[in-house]
Amino acid sequence: MRLPGGVSANLYLRKRMKEIGEEHNLNVYYPEMSLCTDNAAMIAAAGYYNYLNGESASLDLNAVPNLKIGE
Repeated sequence: MRLPGGVSANLYLRKRMKEIGEEHNLNVYYPEMSLCTDNAAMIAAAGYYNYLNGESASLDLNAVPNLKIGE
């Protein structure tokens, strides 16, 4: 069982995943804390360049988690 990305920096989540893994005889893998970053900087940079290009969205924009940038 893998716990990737920025969410893996959550210490409570790491603890619970380890406990669940032990309960079900599963190995749990997660990166070292120094590697647990999220993509907030990437999203901010993309938004910045969209803003510079005059692109914007209305306040009723809905989140679509699997939408690719540029769609």
